[in-house]
Amino acid sequence: MPTTVTIYLFPDVEVLDFAGPYEVFTTASRVFKRRNPEADEPFRVITAARTQTIVRARAGLNVMPDFSLQNCPTTDLLVVPGGVVDKEVSDEQVIDWVHSRSREAAITASVCTGAFILAKAGLLQDRAATTHWEDIADLRAQFSNVLVREGVRWVDEGRVVTSAGIAAGIDMSLHLVSRIAGAELAAATARQLEVPYSDA
Repeated sequence: MPTTVTIYLFPDVEVLDFAGPYEVFTTASRVFKRRNPEADEPFRVITAARTQTIVRARAGLNVMPDFSLQNCPTTDLLVVPGGVVDKEVSDEQVIDWVHSRSREAAITASVCTGAFILAKAGLLQDRAATTHWEDIADLRAQFSNVLVREGVRWVDEGRVVTSAGIAAGIDMSLHLVSRIAGAELAAATARQLEVPYSDA
């Protein structure tokens, strides 16, 4: 069965924060199927938002989510991107949804300032985590129980994984491909995407 990857979308979400992971996991499935045409694809990637209506991302890109928070199917890997997250952090419906989804998902991951949403949902308490370099000080100030790390591309704490800003979400996603489907597929996916790859 494919791993269902759910990417959460919201107004002013950073485009590459969600599009980078989307491209990594869908490309991983494409590369895998090319080599294993009879096998199930390793990843099924879907998007979800508060409502199933157009979300206006940062810089004005309009995106149509696949599901709303209410009808989103079971999730194996939840990805929470960053962007302008102030409203998301203060929205109890969103925080409750992220918290409940994290309990069913094998892995919950954030990109960039998505770490603030995970922290508000209680997922980073006494865990190491990272975010965009511009937001390191704010994450430390707002969530003193998070062990904030800087100068790293991602932090893997098992069930919770966080990445630094924007393009670092691609590195984290390749790491997650390696964790879930193997290092060989992760390396082949990086080659297909023509991005550097190191799972260290």
